[in-house]
Amino acid sequence: MIKKWLVYFLVSTMFLVWLSPSGWTQEKEVTIGYQLIFNPWKVAIARGDFEKTTGYKINFRKFDSPGKLLPAMTSGSVQIGLLGSTGVATAMTRDINVELVWIAEGIASAEALVVRDGSGIIAPQDLKGKRLAVPFVSTTHFHTLFALEQFGIDAKNVSILNLPPNGIAAAWLRGDIDAAFVWDPALSRIKKTGKVLITSGDLGRWGKPTFDGIVANRDFSRANPDFMVKFIKVLAKTDAEYRDNVDQWVAGSQPVQAIVSLVGGSAADVPGVLASYVFPTLEQQASCAWLGCGPDGGAARALLATGQFLENEKKIPAALPDYSKFINAGWVEKALGR
Repeated sequence: MIKKWLVYFLVSTMFLVWLSPSGWTQEKEVTIGYQLIFNPWKVAIARGDFEKTTGYKINFRKFDSPGKLLPAMTSGSVQIGLLGSTGVATAMTRDINVELVWIAEGIASAEALVVRDGSGIIAPQDLKGKRLAVPFVSTTHFHTLFALEQFGIDAKNVSILNLPPNGIAAAWLRGDIDAAFVWDPALSRIKKTGKVLITSGDLGRWGKPTFDGIVANRDFSRANPDFMVKFIKVLAKTDAEYRDNVDQWVAGSQPVQAIVSLVGGSAADVPGVLASYVFPTLEQQASCAWLGCGPDGGAARALLATGQFLENEKKIPAALPDYSKFINAGWVEKALGR
């Protein structure tokens, strides 16, 4: 009698757990972190495309700097997130359990070092002794250090301040900083009373290209393969919508308004910013130009260069000899039906 009662109790308990929200939705829920950057996938977020396509409950969390998103991914509270290549290299170097699954955008002139009018900065050498703001652990942080190296300026001779993009815009208006290396929408704001000294596109041509990438917790991605493929397909579809209809993504259009609703800034600035990025196709993502070809792939080589530079600058203990083991082109390949 006792044994029958015990079996009945255990079966009933398991059935109730299965019926409860925490019992059957736990593996159907994911938290995704995004940053304040103008890009097409914000449109898919605003429209609810990811939820409709995957069937998952998705908690989108906004982060104003990579320095805040990276710890959230480290702790496991965020399973998927967008990081600049500097943040990606940092995460991989620290052996955080993530993999690079998508190139959100190749950065060209979308990020720039701007000097404030009246700051007295005319040439690069004038940066000595000035206050330069940048979000730490970001692509612009990396390019700031690289630019100073190319200019022959010791970073110790520049007051480099860690501020998020919105903080940079506010400090700029107060006159608290003399220069900043940042992206839009903050970039457009500070350019109104400043001039561009150099862009990330210029520095990329000097041998240190950067990109924004989407990384996923490897335990989550392997436990949710169907989600990952559908997630990638939505990213690809939204990027294609932009590439195929660039002339229609104007200030008053629904896509641009959707982006501004999540990121802020001026709708009038969005078309120009989007045009300054490169949004690779599915085929390009899987190719040697980006995620494919192991250590010889574009993303792996960019991360290696980033890691080596950060090591030289003592921002990380040591660069990895190969970053390709943290790059997974498999989800893109599956999305392509290969």
